[in-house]
Amino acid sequence: MQAETAETGSWFLIQSKPRQGTRAEQNLLNQGYRCYFPRILVDRLRAGRLQEVSEPLFPGYLFVHLCPGADSWQPIRSTRGVQRLVTFDNKPAPVADDIIDGIRNQVDQQERGVSTLFKPGEVVRITRGPFAEVQAIFAGFDGEERVVVLLELMQRRQRLVIQMADVATG
Repeated sequence: MQAETAETGSWFLIQSKPRQGTRAEQNLLNQGYRCYFPRILVDRLRAGRLQEVSEPLFPGYLFVHLCPGADSWQPIRSTRGVQRLVTFDNKPAPVADDIIDGIRNQVDQQERGVSTLFKPGEVVRITRGPFAEVQAIFAGFDGEERVVVLLELMQRRQRLVIQMADVATG
């Protein structure tokens, strides 16, 4: 754990009321607190269609940055949406900056990955291997590092599983 100092402060964990993490975050921000409520994009089936939605990475929890001695902790307890400040032995336990940075990096990587993923039915180009520079239709993912594409061979569509790194758009 990192040492707390009045100048730099530390991150602390807050438990929100059920399904009120966004409300807690907004109310804390309105009071001038620095918050972090990590969210990720996930695919959900809604009304028979697959939609990409943003959901909390840790449902029911968010982080607040406080400077012990400088920031007032009391208003946090009565903030709408907040259930409690997470404590151990009745003392708020700081969360190391390294942990927050790691979470931010993971969320950022996931967001970048989602924006570059292929969509089913999209025309892609194979960049390496025996089918290099051949166009195919993206069919789906097969694990974390492989994709399934459809190639037109001998007047039939053939399924081919290849490395994701060997496929590019268009």
